[in-house]
Amino acid sequence: MKVNYIFILLALVAEIVGTIGGFGSSVFFVPIGNFYFDFYSVLGLTAVFHLSSNLSKIVLFKKGLDKKLLLYIGVPSVVFVIIGGYLSKIIKSNLLETILGIFLITLSLLFLLKKDLIIKPNTKNAVSGGVLSGFSAGLLGTGGAIRGLTMAAFNLEKSVFIATSAFIDFLIDFTRTFVYYQNGYIKTNVLIYLPFLIAIGIIGTYIGKKILHYIPQEHFKQISLILILLIGVITVLNILR
Repeated sequence: MKVNYIFILLALVAEIVGTIGGFGSSVFFVPIGNFYFDFYSVLGLTAVFHLSSNLSKIVLFKKGLDKKLLLYIGVPSVVFVIIGGYLSKIIKSNLLETILGIFLITLSLLFLLKKDLIIKPNTKNAVSGGVLSGFSAGLLGTGGAIRGLTMAAFNLEKSVFIATSAFIDFLIDFTRTFVYYQNGYIKTNVLIYLPFLIAIGIIGTYIGKKILHYIPQEHFKQISLILILLIGVITVLNILR
């Protein structure tokens, strides 16, 4: 299979923008991937791609884990990513892509219009955030923004936030990789991209963190949200056509 270098470049941009915006790369990577592969192959690629990128974050920030949030958010995330992953096989890909587009539009508008949106830092909201982020990760391939919003309520120190989020994300990706493999999503014809995506996960995160020194995250977050909104609209229009 011939490698599409435009896709690789866009995947790198998705990783950089996702790192700076604070939403994670999957919110950009999944809809971009849909232009090059079928939706199920994109789900498989996303799981394996994130598995490697989150592992590097865990190694770098392993001393900063919040064990309570790991339990309250991580456990329900793992349970519901399995449910979402199996449901993705039942629901038709066109419908899944439509749901993804609507999800991206709703998510971006929520953050753009409700700039001071705050979730109360309690166990109930932590578990609910874990359920929603895990389920959407399994069904649509992306759930990091929901988990990020939930974790932000607990006002964690930066390294603790990154380490805990990465560890939960790793558990989600590790679990859904098996589900997606069983579903037949991890296909041999796209495995050629894995070495590129592993390198992108490391390089993109590094570049994103460097850019953050020059551009405040809040400013870039607004740009990211507008991009998510546009991607969501394009995804829905593409399906309708």
